[in-house]
Amino acid sequence: MRMNLRRRTGLLRALVITGLASLGAMEATIAQTQGQAQAKTVIRAVMHSDLKIVDPVWTTAYISRNHGYMIYDTLFANDAKGVTQPQMIDNYQLSEDKTVYTMTLREGLLWHDGQPVTAEDCVASIKRWAARDVVGQELLRHLKDLTVIDQRTFKITLKEPTSAVMIGLSRASGTAFMMPKRIAQTSPQEQISEYIGSGPFVFKTNEWKPGSKVVYEKFAQYKPRAEPPSAMSGGKVVQVDRVEWLAIADQQTAVSALLAGEIDLIEQPSHDLLPMLKKDANIQFSDWSSLGNQYVFRFNSLNKPFDNVKARQAIWYAFNQEDFLKAVIGDPAYYKVCKSMFYCDTPLGTTIGMDKLLESNFKKARELVKESGYDGTPIVLLHSTDRHVYANLAPVAKSLLEKAGFKVDMQSMDWQSVVVRRAKKDPISKGGWNLTITSTNNVLNPLESGYLNAACEKTTFGWPCDAQIEKLRAEFSRETDLNKQKALAQAVQLRAIEYPVYIPLGQWYQPMVARKSLSGLIQAPAPVFWNITKTGK
Repeated sequence: MRMNLRRRTGLLRALVITGLASLGAMEATIAQTQGQAQAKTVIRAVMHSDLKIVDPVWTTAYISRNHGYMIYDTLFANDAKGVTQPQMIDNYQLSEDKTVYTMTLREGLLWHDGQPVTAEDCVASIKRWAARDVVGQELLRHLKDLTVIDQRTFKITLKEPTSAVMIGLSRASGTAFMMPKRIAQTSPQEQISEYIGSGPFVFKTNEWKPGSKVVYEKFAQYKPRAEPPSAMSGGKVVQVDRVEWLAIADQQTAVSALLAGEIDLIEQPSHDLLPMLKKDANIQFSDWSSLGNQYVFRFNSLNKPFDNVKARQAIWYAFNQEDFLKAVIGDPAYYKVCKSMFYCDTPLGTTIGMDKLLESNFKKARELVKESGYDGTPIVLLHSTDRHVYANLAPVAKSLLEKAGFKVDMQSMDWQSVVVRRAKKDPISKGGWNLTITSTNNVLNPLESGYLNAACEKTTFGWPCDAQIEKLRAEFSRETDLNKQKALAQAVQLRAIEYPVYIPLGQWYQPMVARKSLSGLIQAPAPVFWNITKTGK
């Protein structure tokens, strides 16, 4: 049956109108969706390194620690005055003889998958953390039992009192992050493969692009503490919807993006670009750590020639701190020559034993190199090229080492490759290493200083092995009198000069810069993104 022309025309007009209406509805939906997306508050930050290793227990790399604070929580944390405060813990009791801690979790804590946080999760997490951490290992030496009482309560029983319990569970780096039991049961020698925490942000693994971007979103079911935030403690109230870490290796590019309002924050801007940033009224300065950082020159004690103590002692004489600090930091306002294993201008800072060391006495250095039996085989020095606070250190070290009589094979790579490489105990012929350089902000005392740990295969990369240092550190963990602690710290330093575990290359300070559209930035030992509000650009 044929349809007449008028009817067909009317039907066509109706179809067109309906199509236009549908198109209009679709456009309205798209506009609404875009509006909702635009309404999300996003902080875009350039961190000091790209994130490739996402297990903050397996590595000491600070970018992995920073990632840990985004998605995990801790049982305790230190406030701005250095006082330990409960975090996931509701309350705890300590027995009169100070050997039994009974700890109860706060109610309502949830993992990102919606499951409740339990005492079993925390016990498993403590065990895995303690197996790798410098303070955790000291806790294990004193540990008698670690038991679950009920769903929210667990008990730590010690053989004898030790400060390692509270220091360890509250430290800002080498952090005891809590994970679900099934994840925490991963061997401490292997990396985890599931990234579920109970912290204030959720890790968006589907949007993670190593070398480009890391994405975190607010965990709507996170239960912050009622107290105001103070350093790493208190209420972790998230004021934004999303945080993006953008991998921009070139510092000039990152600074230009900050000045243009394309990003909101740079964790570690290059020191030579700070004068440019200070001229812009829209930029604010802060400092994650008022104590600063210490550069660390680390030996691999397993491989020749630095398995010989005299080869290591030679470097005490070959190096001087000023050359390193000038080459990287440049501005004396941001560095300090500090011939101490512990922070200068703190209770345990001391120059005992440092007379005539770190003065580039190449004659003395060459004598020790000869006494060590060094045979001229090139030593492998790892060189990080993509982090400005490290890039110029290895070339300075190479020059000074060669003046001391070593032949140096400086191998250049990005920082994350250094982190992976330095974890290997392989011989040089199979891709091993001899020397590497890093930095730490954990040098307040012998117990927390990870690079003073000389517990052989149980310690971190470099694996120094000295019973005397370990005995002194154990004594320090049991001591509460400050004068006695000072004496023990001095004894540790004297032994670390005699049996070198690393060479301190001086203190340095790193300001953070952000646009003034961000408020609520917290001064803390690690960069944290809770409490920050963002308004405009």
